[in-house]
Amino acid sequence: MHDSRMGTVYLVGAGPGDPGLITVKGIETIRASGVVVFDRLVHPALVDEAPASAERIFVGKQRGHHMLRQEDINALLIDRARSGLHVTRLKGGDPFVFGRGSEEMEALHQAGVPFEVVPGVTSAVAAPAAAGIPVTHRNHSSAFAVVTGHERDGGTHLDWHALARMPTLVVLMGLERLPLVTARLVACGADRSTPAAVIASGTLEHQRTVVGTLHTVTALAQQAQLQPPATLIVGEVVALHRVSPASSPKREPEFSLYGVI
Repeated sequence: MHDSRMGTVYLVGAGPGDPGLITVKGIETIRASGVVVFDRLVHPALVDEAPASAERIFVGKQRGHHMLRQEDINALLIDRARSGLHVTRLKGGDPFVFGRGSEEMEALHQAGVPFEVVPGVTSAVAAPAAAGIPVTHRNHSSAFAVVTGHERDGGTHLDWHALARMPTLVVLMGLERLPLVTARLVACGADRSTPAAVIASGTLEHQRTVVGTLHTVTALAQQAQLQPPATLIVGEVVALHRVSPASSPKREPEFSLYGVI
């Protein structure tokens, strides 16, 4: 029987960056929160939507520095729910796309804590879209794959030969390992002239994009001094970058093989 004194944890996707891209259910959940536990990539405007009385707990992770270990975050969610609170666990993108939401779900289930997942817009499709790049196109790409640039333990368990054959490949959190990722793809059969782009801070006002090829995109990203979070997209769809939506907000100049665009 469900303990009526027990609160519920909501694993909420905050979207790719722009606070306007959270779902209606996601924003409603935040506004009903007693506690908001949020990550580094969550826009502050979303946290501000919580009631003034709500507890706000930052648990952001950066490479080499974690505010809390994942085990501690799990314990925090369980503790607040057992106190009878409505807990919103706010995560950038979608909770189940490289967001460790599944680990938190497992911990909550094992502890007998009620939970609900509120999906979010993942930057895997939103960042390319914000740069005018579709991940699929009838004439160019009938499939796409999404991988992380940071696999566990620093090794790789991915089939890079298969990835090199994908019509479109999206790599999240891959800026630091961009030289390694592009070199692996070429070594596994991808043409070095394949169009490639890196989108930094996708969907935000300060979004920046570099467009080149597998051979040139690393140097272009370094030249532009791009900073994380950044998304790499590889494939013929990148050539459609020049066909960008007329309603796109004004952004900083972008760099490409052809100069500033």
